[in-house]
Amino acid sequence: MRTLIRDASVGFSGGVAQSNILIENGKIIAVDASRTSAADVVIEGAGLTLMPGVVDEHVHFREPGMTHKEDLESGSMACAAGGVTTFLEMPNTIPNATTRELIESKYRRAAEVSRVNFGFYFGATKSNVAELRAAENVPGIKIFIGSSTGDLLVDSQEALERIFAETTIPICAHCEDETTVRANRAALGDNLTLADHSRIRNVEAAVRATARATDLARRHGHRFHVIHLSCAAELPLLLDADPYLTAEVCPHHLFFSTDDYVRLGTLVQMNPPVKSVADTKQLWKALCNGRIQVIATDHAPHTLEEKRAAYPKSPSGLPAVENSLALMLDQVHQGRCSLTQVASWMSDAPARVWGLVGKGRIEVGYDADLVLVDLELKKTIENEKQFTRCRWSPWAGQSLTGWPIRTLVAGRTVFESGVVSQVERGTRVRCDHQRGGFWRTHDGIGI
Repeated sequence: MRTLIRDASVGFSGGVAQSNILIENGKIIAVDASRTSAADVVIEGAGLTLMPGVVDEHVHFREPGMTHKEDLESGSMACAAGGVTTFLEMPNTIPNATTRELIESKYRRAAEVSRVNFGFYFGATKSNVAELRAAENVPGIKIFIGSSTGDLLVDSQEALERIFAETTIPICAHCEDETTVRANRAALGDNLTLADHSRIRNVEAAVRATARATDLARRHGHRFHVIHLSCAAELPLLLDADPYLTAEVCPHHLFFSTDDYVRLGTLVQMNPPVKSVADTKQLWKALCNGRIQVIATDHAPHTLEEKRAAYPKSPSGLPAVENSLALMLDQVHQGRCSLTQVASWMSDAPARVWGLVGKGRIEVGYDADLVLVDLELKKTIENEKQFTRCRWSPWAGQSLTGWPIRTLVAGRTVFESGVVSQVERGTRVRCDHQRGGFWRTHDGIGI
């Protein structure tokens, strides 16, 4: 089947230009097609902007084990509504995804229900290095150096050295030093308040763990991705154009700070927690100057009833996959960043970090994973209209200008006019870690 998207403003890697995009059998076959090209389906893009679909490389969809919060179907529907065409999910489900069998069971389930493309990280433990060495066609390895569930905590130096030394695929890690966190918790005693969350999991805990992980990566020559970087003090650990290191920041660390505990309470309780206003400003600066390359959500849903429990019984995490693109398009509207930057941070860069074949760009030969956005559309985030199973957002009530209005996966519409398709399905991502990597193009030429 051929599809023509015509007269849209198209977000190419070098800028935005009006063009006509021709798609056949799920691939982009022309980026400068005639507007009268023969096609089975014609999508009118006049007045709209076409972007590469978002690659959210950090989500928690809770299946199996906690599906009352989210499952692969509801999470993927939220993705489709938010312009996310590919998600990569973390392994801290129940049971933890730490064996090939458990990983493959998640892939089989996603193939049945996911509206968008999918990949699953392999969870590291203290004793599964042999499994990690044999991992095939997965985006990467996830290590919990702190804040873990099940048997995922890996904080012994010996175990970490083995993982970095004996595996080859990219690694990411939750970087909060467990010893520091426990000492901070003991020092605060009883009668904790929510504000203590950012004191327990403080800047020191983040910096110690990030320093440890980045040192391992450089010594072993292993590609490492710093996820949910949360404070300015971590930034000096990242070097410009480092061949081994890339970094991610999440919307909650860009838009919220400890000042928001009074207004939003446990709705903005996260691990790692929100930090100061000064930290958010420095994270924005690092994102805009290229020190941080990726925006991902760390979408981690809990029910409102669970979140409203008194601290410290309240769980950490918030839903964001459905609204992350709109939040960033609103920043484009405000002049804080450009559309090209957003496409790089949310589509191209994550695809390159994890070696995702055919993802992240609008170019001939790439997969037709695309999102049409209306940069002038103004809407308010409403809890009751969320597709995520938990049905709430910490940004509820906020009006944003710039929204995804149609999402395509492999050239097929999975979301349009507020409706998610019930029949379309995404596919498993293909990972080529030899040709991937942020600091190389897919042709292996340094950039």
